[in-house]
Amino acid sequence: MESLTETQFAYFLLAPALLILLVIALYPLIQTFGYSLYADQLTGSARLGQFVGLQNYIDLFTGARDFALPSAFLPTFTTSFPFVTGIYSSALMVTLIFTFVSVLFETLLGFVQALVLDQDFRGRRWVRVAIIIPWAVPIVIQGMIWYLMFQPNIGFLVGSADDPAFLNLLGLSYTPLRNTADSLFLIIVGDVWKTTAFMALLILAGLQSIDRSLYDVAKVSGATKWQQFKMITFPLILPTVLVAMLFRTIGAMRVYGIIETMAGCTTVPSLSCLVVTTFNNSMYATSATVAFVTAGLIGIVVSVYISKFADAEGGF
Repeated sequence: MESLTETQFAYFLLAPALLILLVIALYPLIQTFGYSLYADQLTGSARLGQFVGLQNYIDLFTGARDFALPSAFLPTFTTSFPFVTGIYSSALMVTLIFTFVSVLFETLLGFVQALVLDQDFRGRRWVRVAIIIPWAVPIVIQGMIWYLMFQPNIGFLVGSADDPAFLNLLGLSYTPLRNTADSLFLIIVGDVWKTTAFMALLILAGLQSIDRSLYDVAKVSGATKWQQFKMITFPLILPTVLVAMLFRTIGAMRVYGIIETMAGCTTVPSLSCLVVTTFNNSMYATSATVAFVTAGLIGIVVSVYISKFADAEGGF
């Protein structure tokens, strides 16, 4: 032990956690890839059909498998304007739109909330509790609440069929949970309402780790509030923000619960919806294919975040 370098000792301490991760994460991922190399077996007692290699992936990306899926995997590309059609019927595009918009607004609002909570004012503890409450609500309960709020003749936000003033203000139809575009908008708003607190708490932890003496030196030097934020707060908090965004991006790309409880996977398709629906229909190979593609996309996103994190930290 004494002969180990600091880096080697760190890896030695991480070895048990890496071993557990290998067992509970990497092995199922490899097994999922193995299942994806077989055809679906819809009859008989066998779960999988004959070996087909990468044909499931070819069919998925070329659209040849769309007839068997509850929604298309990719949008339709045309040579005339608009060049991309069927965006809201594509599980991949819906997932990417949801991920980008929700994570963007959750980060911005969470940053603002963290900056406010980092100040010393009376009642700060109660404000923290109020911010955390939406995050503590289970997804199923939250989804049902939002579902009932926008149900015609029931929801108090809908109004009457003759005068749906609030829905008109938002540019939504009288039955917003029955079409994909309106439902996706409401699902994003619901997710932002719930998960902004998660971002705020992580960013707040980073803010409170900043040495306060840096601000005292900046004040003596005559720096304005904006200059203090630009030169001290933002550079020091950026790694924390990237980690928080990484966690939320991974979670957003796996979105399922809030979609199923608010509008249903038939109205708002997502990658996780495809996985669950095909699995429930005994299309295990197709389900494994979509699941492995989803894991690959998440792996690409993680790699990008790690690269940006390394840049923010000045390299590992």
